[in-house]
Amino acid sequence: MRQDRFKMEREGLVEEGQEVEISERSAVTGQYTYLVEPSIAMSGIYRTSERILARKGIIRKIEKTDKGFYLLVETEG
Repeated sequence: MRQDRFKMEREGLVEEGQEVEISERSAVTGQYTYLVEPSIAMSGIYRTSERILARKGIIRKIEKTDKGFYLLVETEG
């Protein structure tokens, strides 16, 4: 199991325990970003060796901070 953080701008779009779809966006530079679909939240930048291979995950926690909301998404591998 693996857990990754995604930034979400508005609350109430998803709930803890919900299964979500994850899509990959790649750049020519070998760096990758990920979206919780449909464009609910976005990850930071990952290198090729850190890629998220799973396309589905479970929201384990929603954190509210001064900078916005963060999803902690758990995936297989």
